Amino acid sequence: MAVPLYLVDAFTDRPFAGNPAAVCLSESHDTQWLQSVAAEMNQAETAFVRPRPDGEWDLRWFTPTIEVELCGHATLASAHALWSSGRVERSSAIRFHTRSGVLTCRLRGDDIEMDFPAEPATAVSSPAEEGLLLGVTPIFVGRNRMDMLVVLGAADEVRRLSPDMSEVAKIKCRGVIVTARSDTPDVDFVSRFFAPQSGVAEDPVTGSAHCCLGPYWRAQLGKDELIGYQASKRGGKVAVRCAGNRVFLGGKAVTVVEGQLHS
Repeated sequence: MAVPLYLVDAFTDRPFAGNPAAVCLSESHDTQWLQSVAAEMNQAETAFVRPRPDGEWDLRWFTPTIEVELCGHATLASAHALWSSGRVERSSAIRFHTRSGVLTCRLRGDDIEMDFPAEPATAVSSPAEEGLLLGVTPIFVGRNRMDMLVVLGAADEVRRLSPDMSEVAKIKCRGVIVTARSDTPDVDFVSRFFAPQSGVAEDPVTGSAHCCLGPYWRAQLGKDELIGYQASKRGGKVAVRCAGNRVFLGGKAVTVVEGQLHS
């Protein structure tokens, strides 16, 4: 069986930057097979896209070790793959049916804009404990249904952070978002995302984390439209637009590999 397969760098306009995701256009529903493919791809996330009879698409996301509830960069990569391969007209929106509801992607000029649910964080009762595991002193710690949000006092603290992943893995969540207000004029906030609990030590650019970051920084900065920079080694910018209980995430993507999976 030959299955179309792409490797796409998301949240970037050039190869070998942003966050890579594998996109597999498979008819399979078998979870064990999907997880095996994701382990073989060994990317932070592999997206599995399947056409529906109504012209829409099913979408699931897997790290090398688990299936996840929500993934931004692999959704962006999936939309890019469908448009660039001609499977969907560029003038048409794409509606993905996922474990987090229906997610809609549209082209806005050269950018892909994704309509995602807002995932605001609620303050936790033991911020000192979470800070101790990260080796920092946070000014706020909260969590949503997936992740822990840790806010630091300075952007440079975020950039210099080098946590012990065995300690981070003790935090019971999908992953830990660490953020601070930006110290440069071109972006509003910086962040990093650590998820050894999910098989990803540090994710390069995490779209879904911005569903939490957007509402937090909107409240802090009084702005509906924000630019975030994820300060990983590869790095990438995410445009964030907050509207009620939705967060619109924008970015570019580049195909770096196109081929077939044989299994």
